[in-house]
Amino acid sequence: MIPFTGTVWRMTFEGQDARVPVTSPEGRFHHSGQVAIYSSLTAEGTAIAIRRYMSPEDAPRQIQPLQIDAARVADLRGNRDASVIWQDIRATGAPSPTWAFSDAARANGAQAMLYSSRSRPDLSHLVIFDPQIARAHPDAAAQPWPKDTCNSTRL
Repeated sequence: MIPFTGTVWRMTFEGQDARVPVTSPEGRFHHSGQVAIYSSLTAEGTAIAIRRYMSPEDAPRQIQPLQIDAARVADLRGNRDASVIWQDIRATGAPSPTWAFSDAARANGAQAMLYSSRSRPDLSHLVIFDPQIARAHPDAAAQPWPKDTCNSTRL
């Protein structure tokens, strides 16, 4: 575990608070009612991470900075197994293999977990398990995200 203090970025629909966990029942690093807030260490990383889930028909989106202060963060950057395309495996009825990483981190008391971008390993993401470590950024406000950057191409 490592400490992590700094700014992360999250894309949401306009008007949503970036500190509110996802509402989907499962994702890359959450299932069975677990809390997850997916973010990236850069604004660019946020756009790359969410591009797979965006379509031109979506409601307007915004990108928001969050200030993070965590004492216990699992660091899985560089672990390719944590960045597999989990949806195809899950569609077969099998559990996502990525859940083993987040379940282990949660069991060890991690407040969040760092991992590498699948399509851009030079970029990193942070999934937050404990919303208390995230605060609205004191020096930056949400910015609209241009709709023309949306496409469903997998990166």
